[in-house]
Amino acid sequence: MGQERTNLAVIHNSAADREPVPAQEQQLELLSLLQTTLELSQLLPLFSRQIHAWIPHDGFRYRNPDLSLEVQGGERARHSCSYRLTLEEQDLGELILMRRRRFSEQELQSFEVLLCYLLYPLRNALLYYRALRSAYTDPLTGLYNRTALTDAFQREWKLSQRQQTPLSLLVLDIDHFKHINDTHGHAAGDAALVKIAKCLRQTVRGSDMLFRYGGEEFVVLLSNTASDGAELLAQRLLYRIAAMDCSDIAPGLRITTSIGVATLNHPEETPEQMLKRADEALYRAKRQGRNRVAVA
Repeated sequence: MGQERTNLAVIHNSAADREPVPAQEQQLELLSLLQTTLELSQLLPLFSRQIHAWIPHDGFRYRNPDLSLEVQGGERARHSCSYRLTLEEQDLGELILMRRRRFSEQELQSFEVLLCYLLYPLRNALLYYRALRSAYTDPLTGLYNRTALTDAFQREWKLSQRQQTPLSLLVLDIDHFKHINDTHGHAAGDAALVKIAKCLRQTVRGSDMLFRYGGEEFVVLLSNTASDGAELLAQRLLYRIAAMDCSDIAPGLRITTSIGVATLNHPEETPEQMLKRADEALYRAKRQGRNRVAVA
């Protein structure tokens, strides 16, 4: 995609001294609207829609590498203008507008003015995002935590009920994890958890959700996935984890897991009942010799 102009200039409040194209009343209305949400997935499309009258564009893209965040809307196009946004020396990420024809200098100057009204709402939305991520993320592995699983499971269960689509769940437990801690130390145990979390991320689909359920137990929530697909993924995870090189943790260390699989089998089954079935399947895999998959 060709770029019309890439402007990485820092945007501060001083940019508001320029004479904008929108009237003062329209600017205040824009600011008021942007303050109605703390959700980045709502804030950025809202900003895009509101400025379209002054700066027509086909699509936008927002990137914040520090938070591994990317939000985009509309369509990609040949020409673009890109701005790195900062507020009080805090990096807020980069916003790109795209369209089929070139942006004029007047449009770029207007965009810079309008960006000033996005800065504080964007900063607040990023603070909110960080707070949510902290509340819902396991600090060691970076996966979602048990609280996040409760919320996500309820949401996906309701979606499955409403759309009549399958829903599956994997519960994984590290085999002989206590032995790893006792033999190699708790630092080695932590390193094993981090390595498995990385392996899970690299193996599951983008639509699958990963959670550290507690201790050495992990959960994978599989939306729109039937039992055979869930079992296939479980077998793949079993193989990938067993094949990991763990010599950087301890010489000769080999890590395996046991996995229980459950699929929502009737509309009346609750998320708690489904999780219990997956957990029972997991312990059946343990009793049968570990390093294997059991289906509820």
